[in-house]
Amino acid sequence: MAPKKILILTASIGSGHIKAAEAVAQELNRQHPGAEVITIDFMARSTSFWHWLTKKIYLEMLHFVPNLYDVFYKLSASEKGGSWGKDVFAYFMLPVFARLQAELQPDSVICTHPFPAGTVALWKAKQHSSLPLSVVMTDYSLHQMWLCAGVDHYFMATEHMRQDMMKQGFDEGSLHVTGIPISSAVRSMPGKKELREELGIGREQKVVLLMGGGLGLGGIERTLQQLEKITQTLLILVIAGRNNQLLQQAEDFAEHSHHTIRVWGYTDEVRKLMRAADLLITKPGALTISEAFALGTPMLLHDPIPGPETENAVYATRHGAAVWLHPGENLAAAVDEIFRRDCLAQMQAQALKSARPMAGQEIVKIILTAAGFFAGNRE
Repeated sequence: MAPKKILILTASIGSGHIKAAEAVAQELNRQHPGAEVITIDFMARSTSFWHWLTKKIYLEMLHFVPNLYDVFYKLSASEKGGSWGKDVFAYFMLPVFARLQAELQPDSVICTHPFPAGTVALWKAKQHSSLPLSVVMTDYSLHQMWLCAGVDHYFMATEHMRQDMMKQGFDEGSLHVTGIPISSAVRSMPGKKELREELGIGREQKVVLLMGGGLGLGGIERTLQQLEKITQTLLILVIAGRNNQLLQQAEDFAEHSHHTIRVWGYTDEVRKLMRAADLLITKPGALTISEAFALGTPMLLHDPIPGPETENAVYATRHGAAVWLHPGENLAAAVDEIFRRDCLAQMQAQALKSARPMAGQEIVKIILTAAGFFAGNRE
């Protein structure tokens, strides 16, 4: 018999959906090495020009008119608005999934973004198909765009999300509170002391890490200017991502700063730097927060994208693992107070308490068990 074929559909709208897909794929390959795992970016130009164009318009809207996106997010959060928005995207994207399904003939589909999830669910309804469909949510709050009929398994971050879905009539047996999947590399990461030695960082240095995702967003240059007001000398680690302009600005800033500043572009060393840091200053992306939880890294969160990132910031703050810097608040004063009050140990403990580092393993085990896909049973 041919090996089982598992299709993972994700979307390059922010790095979190992609990272979640990578974590699930990694775990599938580990638990079921006989399977053929195929990961496709549903919004890539190579998948569909029109999907790619939709993504470009979304990102432009987010960049120039973030408040407009907030309005759309809130409208689609209602049951009626979410259903309308979900149907529009699903019908628009249906031909692309129909093509992928015909070409690949997957035995199971896993989605880490609501667009492909809604599209596959619509295809199943129209084809009267029993194709197994699993949806991995990548936020710390529930949004109607994720919710559709025809999903066999939903995986979510919190019990509150599960309770909300049960109130809306979803079958309890299909709802799993696993956490958001992160790379298994986080679980095998060396301790803070070892990583500091590897990176040449003194044991007593106060280390702040600045990052804003793969695109280097999140006002990093402005943050550097604010941190310059702190009299205590810090070691500041900056990840500029693929933003070459920011990379150059950070390097130029480092030349005249009274802090020690080390700058990276796009790097695979992010998790090492997160573990080595005393404090992470970042936008509140769900995957970033999930990895910081697992690494025990306290966070100062700022500039959330209206909607899901705001909810992520609320979640991390309420659980004591982060401080949320609201517009108009003084960043330098907030960092200075965190270090002066010596509350990092408590924030670290709360982060680790909130962590779900085995989420990917748990998700894949449930999917494989339900589908009868086992390493020792490849029939």
